[in-house]
Amino acid sequence: MKRSAFDRLVSQRVLIGDGAMGTMLYQHGVFLNRCFDELNLSDPGLVKKVHAAYVGAGSDLIETNTFGANRLKLSKFGLAAEVEPINRAAVRIAREAAPDTVLVAGSLGPLGCELVGPGPITSKEAGQVFEEQGRALVSAGVDLLILETFANPDELLVAIRAVAGLGDLPLVAQMTVGENQETVYGERIDQAVARVAQEEAVAVVGLNCSLGPSGMLSSLELVRRITDKPIAVQPNAGMPRQVEGRQLYMCTPEYMAEYAKRFFEMGARLIGGCCGTTPEHIREIVRAVRSISKAGAQSAVPARVEVQQTARPVLREPQPLATRSGLGAKLAAGAPVTMIEITPPRGIDVAATVEKARQCARAGVDAINIPDGPRASSRLSPLVTAVRIQEGAGIEAILHFCCRDRNLIGMQSDILGASAIGLRNLLIITGDPPKLGEYPSATGVFDMDSIALTAVVRNLNRGVDIGGNSINPPTALVMGVGANPVATDLEREVERFRQKVLAGAEFAVTQPVFDAECLFRFLDAIEGAAIPIIAGIWPFTSYKNAEFMANEVPGVVVPPSLLERMRQATTKEDGRLLGIEIARELVARVRERVAGFAVSAPFGNVGTALAVLGKADPGAA
Repeated sequence: MKRSAFDRLVSQRVLIGDGAMGTMLYQHGVFLNRCFDELNLSDPGLVKKVHAAYVGAGSDLIETNTFGANRLKLSKFGLAAEVEPINRAAVRIAREAAPDTVLVAGSLGPLGCELVGPGPITSKEAGQVFEEQGRALVSAGVDLLILETFANPDELLVAIRAVAGLGDLPLVAQMTVGENQETVYGERIDQAVARVAQEEAVAVVGLNCSLGPSGMLSSLELVRRITDKPIAVQPNAGMPRQVEGRQLYMCTPEYMAEYAKRFFEMGARLIGGCCGTTPEHIREIVRAVRSISKAGAQSAVPARVEVQQTARPVLREPQPLATRSGLGAKLAAGAPVTMIEITPPRGIDVAATVEKARQCARAGVDAINIPDGPRASSRLSPLVTAVRIQEGAGIEAILHFCCRDRNLIGMQSDILGASAIGLRNLLIITGDPPKLGEYPSATGVFDMDSIALTAVVRNLNRGVDIGGNSINPPTALVMGVGANPVATDLEREVERFRQKVLAGAEFAVTQPVFDAECLFRFLDAIEGAAIPIIAGIWPFTSYKNAEFMANEVPGVVVPPSLLERMRQATTKEDGRLLGIEIARELVARVRERVAGFAVSAPFGNVGTALAVLGKADPGAA
């Protein structure tokens, strides 16, 4: 359908959309861990059955089963090469279910990753992903494209601009909104939608998902004041509740229909439903809205009202590195740094951990590294462990912060919390996938990688949060990152390291290094990316431990010569002393090329780590 024809259509009458596709597929026995989009190929009859139910309920518009059918989301199921077949099949199925009087809208959802700083994906790459899916939908013959459930207006703008040139098709652009009438980034929904509405290619702006009818009505009141473009509203059927282990949406069809009338009376021109909405809900919405529409209820699109745009906050100068923490002062002065890594306990008793930190403090160590779920394990919160160590041992902690286990909101909240309770040093890492650890059924979040999160923390230090809101006072965090001198793809590792530096990293700690030459090659490759490099050191405790490090720890390479050397140890004590000796030799070899050392305490033995640094007698450790 051409844009001009669609504009005339929505100026003449309200369009009723469909409801949830995922909810209906779930009700038909499709497990949530399946790729719903792939059903277009493996079970087209089921998808067609859902479409037909909405057509039978009176929908004027149905959306293709392609919300997650982009290359990035499909790749999680091994289907990245199936973008075009899945999208084309979806359009064919919808066409078979819909008479000529029903529009078929090609559905595109967000990519599921953040476009922050250098980030895991650039805006240009994201645009290419959207364009690829949009092209498949358009070439298959959709009447319009609907970009829906976007939480980030910047990502939605990327999507709009990527598909705008694919033809003279109408674009419907919809955002999600929270109960406080803000995006998840803290931007007011009317201001976010106003930015989207300014795009000439957008025919309809709107809201969908996240909220039930009541909350959506409040947001509609704001949005209707900022644009003269038609508005779409597609709420959830209320908020989900856990009932006997299942997520159920509790809004009745009659309740949804009552609010649909209010949406219509407030000027909405496309009304449908999102999660939890069924054909029964749509049938009642059709009855309610059609009756008042025929009765001549006022439905004029509201006049445009300008909304005062809030100026983007100004980035302030961060606090000088030397004043943020003791570690920052040593880094700024170019003084050698010593760290010892102590893993949090598995339970809640931190007394032994704090005592180990006291031992390090007495020996003159600068800081304690606190890993965050190393090798995808689950232990006491590293944030709690770090606080207890600083309070009880009189030594600074370096909080490792892993992107695996929290979404971007949780990460920002925890970082602000860490700053508020006196933690000043962060080591930002992406994290090992859960399948590598003790809980392979756990889900990895990975909203951001370490590059993107470093850029976020840099901005927090300058007084601006993820949503572009001012925070006062700014944080004063020292930002470290990881580095792997023996990465399989060294060129990629070097490029990512440079991106981390550009994002704001102020020091780096390497993975455990066992080969000086590998470390030197890495240092030569990153020449010019001038931040202090702290060499990671792991003292072997036995030949078995050396074998484990060589074969089962991601990102670690142990030279065969060292394995053979460790094999010569005949007793447990011989193995420990030999491990200390090898680590000391490596420290002496690389000392002039690095800014310090981060020594692991194998199996919690800080005496061994202190011996490597020359701060304890190896025999007494």
